[in-house]
Order: sequence, then structure tokens, then C-alpha cells
Amino acid sequence: MASIDLTIFWAAVIGFAVMAYVVMDGFDLGIGILFPSLQVGDERDQAMNSIAPVWDGNETWLVMGGGGLLAAFPLAYGILLTATYPLIIAMLLGLIFRGVAFEFRWRDPRHRPFWDVAFSLGSFVAALAQGITLGAILQGIRVENDAYAGGWLDWLSPFSLLTGVAVVIGYALLGATWLIWKTEGSSHEQARRAAFWLGIATLLSLAAVSAATPFLSYDYWRRWFALPGVLLTAQVPLLVVISAVTFFWSLKRGSHRLPFAMALALFLLGFVGLGVSIYPYIVPRAVTIWHAAVPYSSQVFMLPGALVIIPLILAYTGWAYWVFRGKVGTHGYH
Repeated sequence: MASIDLTIFWAAVIGFAVMAYVVMDGFDLGIGILFPSLQVGDERDQAMNSIAPVWDGNETWLVMGGGGLLAAFPLAYGILLTATYPLIIAMLLGLIFRGVAFEFRWRDPRHRPFWDVAFSLGSFVAALAQGITLGAILQGIRVENDAYAGGWLDWLSPFSLLTGVAVVIGYALLGATWLIWKTEGSSHEQARRAAFWLGIATLLSLAAVSAATPFLSYDYWRRWFALPGVLLTAQVPLLVVISAVTFFWSLKRGSHRLPFAMALALFLLGFVGLGVSIYPYIVPRAVTIWHAAVPYSSQVFMLPGALVIIPLILAYTGWAYWVFRGKVGTHGYH
């Protein structure tokens, strides 16, 4: 029983790291996606300054999620990466390009238009790759003898493209609501207008993905609609409706922080829905968390490190957000 409980602990740690990455890095990827809609000059500079203190720290959670998956569930790591190598490569290249562009647009102003395009394109590619990866995992991965048994392009399907577009739109919503919170003037007004339409698009995308998911497998349908489980799972769409109503109410009211909080709530509820659909599988309908886990002794060996590292990451992340909690201007990064 202790081994099972520790396996669940490690699954929760990795799930938390992935969720933290999505909600934290999502808004700065969203700003990159929105970048072409911002005016050259003050609007773009404000947007960049708003994420300058935190953007690279946000990606700590991506490293932790990937590293934790390799350490605690190496079987799942090998299957999932083999099945999605083109997407992972595209995501990493996008993150590299946007990271380089972030620095060079300030240090090489003569070529700033080029770096702006690289920042925006890298953000879009990274977000799209993450969304398609999610769809590829949800639709199922062919596994035989504990190894990936599919082809090079098995990840490509209408459903995975739908989830890819949904994630891009959702990240753009996070970026717009972040700018509502952190900017002033024309940037703030532009972000508020964009957030309204992106909110509608995000809800439509969420509804489309939610409607399509149960048709991927009877197991998904049973988890969401069969009694008595439906009495519990029905609370997720109810909370989505409450969050959506609160989101549009906060926009109309002119709130600065509440739209971002409600956009985060929508993502968190989407993450809860994902957990409802796939648990206890780490590779849906193929490999459970217990089958993929390392031996209990290895889990115990890693435990002290996790109990130290995770609080430290949370502490410095919280401190950074607290120190840079105010509105930003057009100067101050370099």
C-alpha cells in the first residue's frame, strides 16, 4: 500500500509541474501569439516588460515535469516521447527562438522587426505543438510489449489539430488578461478588447474538445456520463460556466486582476477534466501509473530531493511575482 501511495504522490508531483507550467508559461506564450496585434513601440515594449522578470523562471516547471517523468515513470517517458518526437522538437525549437528573440530585440534594435517575428512565431509554434501533443496523447498511443508501436505521424489527426488550435486560443486569452492586469493606456484597452473575443473563442474551443473527447473511447464516455460518477463529474462543466460568467462580468466591470484569475480557473478546470478522463493511466488506455513507475526504493530515494526542491521553486517564484506585482512601463528591462 505504501508503494501505491508513493506512486500516486509522484504522479501528483508531475501533474502539478505540468499544470504549473501551463498556467505560468501560458500567458507569456500568449503574449507572443498576440504580439502582431500590438502596435510597434510602446505597446510591444510594455508587453515584453510585463513578462521580463518571470518568463524564464516559468519554464522551470517544464524542466521539472519532463525530468520528473523520466525519473519516476521512465517507461511512460520513453513511449510518450517516441510517439511525439516531431512535436517535442518543434516545441523546443519554438522556445529557443522566442528566448533568443526576447533578448536580441532589445540588444539589436536595428533588426527589431525580425526579432519580433521570431518571438511571435516561436510562441505560436511552441503553443501549437503543446496542444497537438495533448490531443495525440488523449486519442491514444499504440503500445506493444511496453514500447511504442505506432508510426512517425500517428499524432496527426483532426482531434489533435483541434486541441492544438484550442491551446493556442487559450494561451492567447491568458496573454490578453495578463496584459489587462499589468499594462496601462492603449495596451490595456487593446488587451481588454481582445480578451472579450478570445474568451468566447476559448469557451467554444473548450466545448468542442470536451464534446469530441468522449467519442475517442467508450472509457472516456463512461467516466463522464455513467452513473454514479456523473454526479461528481458534472461539477466540472458547472464550474466552467460559473468561471465564464464571472470572467465576462469582470471584463464589463473593468476589473484588472479578476479576468486573469478566471482565465486561469478555466485552464485549471480543463486540467481537472483531463485528469478525470485518463486516470489511472499515464499513457491513456495502455499504461497505468503503477505499471510505468520505478521501483519503490527508487521512489523513496528521490523523495527528499523533491521535498526540498519543490518548496524552493515555489518560494522564489512567489517572491519574483510579488516583487514585480505592479504595472509596467515602456522602459526598465535593459
